[in-house]
Amino acid sequence: MRVLMFGWEFPPQISGGLGTACYGLTQALVQEGIDVLFVVPKLMGDEPDNGSKLLSASNVGIRQVVSTDTEEQHFTRFKHFLKEGSFTTLEVPSTLSAYNMAHLQEPVHALAHWNYPVNVAETSVESKTHVTQSSTGSLYSFKGGYGPQLIEEVFRYAQVASEIATSEEFDIIHAHDWMTYPAAIAAKRLSGKPMVVHVHATEFDRAGKQGSEMVYTIEREGLDEADKIVAVSQWTKRILVERYDIAANKIEVVHNGVIPEEKPIPEVKQTLGSHVVTFLGRITYQKGPEYFVEAAEKVLNLFPDAHFIMAGSGDFMPQIIEKVARLKLSSRFHFTGFLKKDEIDQVLASTSVYVMPSVSEPFGITPLEAIQRNVPIIISNQSGVSEVMHHALKVDFWDTEALSQAICSVLHYGSLSRELKRNAGKAIDTITWEKAAQRLNNLYYELTSNINPN
Repeated sequence: MRVLMFGWEFPPQISGGLGTACYGLTQALVQEGIDVLFVVPKLMGDEPDNGSKLLSASNVGIRQVVSTDTEEQHFTRFKHFLKEGSFTTLEVPSTLSAYNMAHLQEPVHALAHWNYPVNVAETSVESKTHVTQSSTGSLYSFKGGYGPQLIEEVFRYAQVASEIATSEEFDIIHAHDWMTYPAAIAAKRLSGKPMVVHVHATEFDRAGKQGSEMVYTIEREGLDEADKIVAVSQWTKRILVERYDIAANKIEVVHNGVIPEEKPIPEVKQTLGSHVVTFLGRITYQKGPEYFVEAAEKVLNLFPDAHFIMAGSGDFMPQIIEKVARLKLSSRFHFTGFLKKDEIDQVLASTSVYVMPSVSEPFGITPLEAIQRNVPIIISNQSGVSEVMHHALKVDFWDTEALSQAICSVLHYGSLSRELKRNAGKAIDTITWEKAAQRLNNLYYELTSNINPN
């Protein structure tokens, strides 16, 4: 069994849990005897070897096509690409993020500067579209990540997928999150192979009701085109059913796992004292950082010596720093910015309790990593990890009174902290990528058997 897998991140070049999940999952699939060809926009050369075959989209030649359309024609051609499969590349002057696309509220206006390659045979004289096409394939140097080139690269990545689909042998297509859905659609239409989309997050998780219509449209088309959808939690499955009108029987829930931690817990000098509360993740709407700050204000009434670490970066950081200053909590808050793995280990080694107050968390791997570092956790009920981690304190993200009480309980009662750590440490041994890979292996064979009954 060979899987053509499309992903946007792979360690060590990661921005969140997506890359970590792709690494753990592909490693476990290889151990299951699956041959994985994992395509990423750009390889840096320092990727760890986990048995999968990595392919850089930057090294695959594509046929260049350029067109100039009116604003209305741009949006029409975008929708045509999703429905009919003609390849599209885009160029957007604003800064985009995979995790917050809320500024694309008016997709037609956002398309004003986008350039669309189209199938020359489908272009009529009346459309007044100027089209050029090179006769030989050329390389496009992907930047990767989530900068101002994101949307353009998403569709160039789809062009690369079409080249790969005609030159590689594979049995099934597996795509991770919306950035790779156009690529998977292109590969499916050219190869006729079954397609699985793996939903690690939706636009409703990232931005709530203020999300991008463009991203939602890409997500919806990918979900509709898929032969099977993998959701990382029942929480995510409910969103897909209620928000995207997907049939429940089309969705398979496969919980994430955690990569075993072999390194010893580092010894850290407690420079901040014995009461350290940590928020670790992107500082965005989705992660609920404002609720962390509001709960911290209440905790300080009972534990005035407590310190609060906010480890991560994101679009909400300026307003969170402003909120902390407005509440006069600056002396008790520490903003680290984005941290590497070793730095995260150092922070967790000095942490008394880890808090994840996410508004909508499809899964949440970081709490499991905190447990591996022997840290008790408090998580929101609005998270997928709450479905598998029963030895954690759980609150509704908006209930800052309950959150502050939970934090204070862990800080005050040593026996509670020890019990949470002991029980969670045992439970985490059962939350593995091997289980996830076995479920996916069965799913692959089910889909390919239906396509090729003999």
